[in-house]
Amino acid sequence: MSTPEFDLVALKKVGMIQQKQSEYFALRLHAIGGDFTAEQLHRVAEVAAKYGRGELHLSTRQGIEIHFVHYSRLEEARQELEAAGIAMGACGPRIRIVVACPGAATCRWGIIDTKEVAKELDAKYFRQDTPHKFKMGVTGCPHNCAKATENDLGVMGGILPAWQSESCIHCDLCVNSCPTGAIYKENNEYRLDESKCIYCSICTSNCPVDSWVAAKKGYLLWIGGTMGKIPRLGTKLGNLIETKERLYELIERVIAYYRKNGRKRERFGHMIDRIGEQQVKEELLNE
Repeated sequence: MSTPEFDLVALKKVGMIQQKQSEYFALRLHAIGGDFTAEQLHRVAEVAAKYGRGELHLSTRQGIEIHFVHYSRLEEARQELEAAGIAMGACGPRIRIVVACPGAATCRWGIIDTKEVAKELDAKYFRQDTPHKFKMGVTGCPHNCAKATENDLGVMGGILPAWQSESCIHCDLCVNSCPTGAIYKENNEYRLDESKCIYCSICTSNCPVDSWVAAKKGYLLWIGGTMGKIPRLGTKLGNLIETKERLYELIERVIAYYRKNGRKRERFGHMIDRIGEQQVKEELLNE
């Protein structure tokens, strides 16, 4: 029996990936921040049993894959999934699904509404073409559970803390718990070295009398992170971004810059290293 011919590029664009067993495909499903309803999960399990081998694979990007779907049944399986409100994912040189931690909705450390940002980014950019794969992550705070620094573009919640002397009991918990030593005591007053501050919420969350408060709250933007064969941690673009409008303006610039300057099959971070980190930051921030 001859091996059938497939338009693999078209199939990859909608998350259908040919396996090493050439007549079988893995279906990559679309998720936003790893969220599915219980009803959707039940339907995915039914489709896996009907069209695959009754197994699901949870991907590293909070998605689901159904393996061993025969090429002759790809369209049937997709139609059943889409009827349940489950879209296909993406592969190849384009913007992938957005990962996100739970954020402020349920996490005590969460500073921003991660799921809201993830949904908005997904609605605008998902599956758009780029020079190579482009991944985005949204994490609620500098604990970095969603690995914003390992994505081509990462959004991180952050605060700039300020000390209020009136209620302080001088327990030194802020000094002892600051992960970077940004808080210190001088002349019986607590001070913040902003050059060391990573904008986390540990001081404001741990203070027993709420003497440390969030003077500013916003977002940190990381660009150029990637794992894979040549790992690279992301570069922080500017400092604390206080409005969502400014955040989205910079994100739009970042993606346009990559499309303009990136070479085919060149990851965004490797393009930054080729052009020069300082030049890229200046052009993005000052455009």
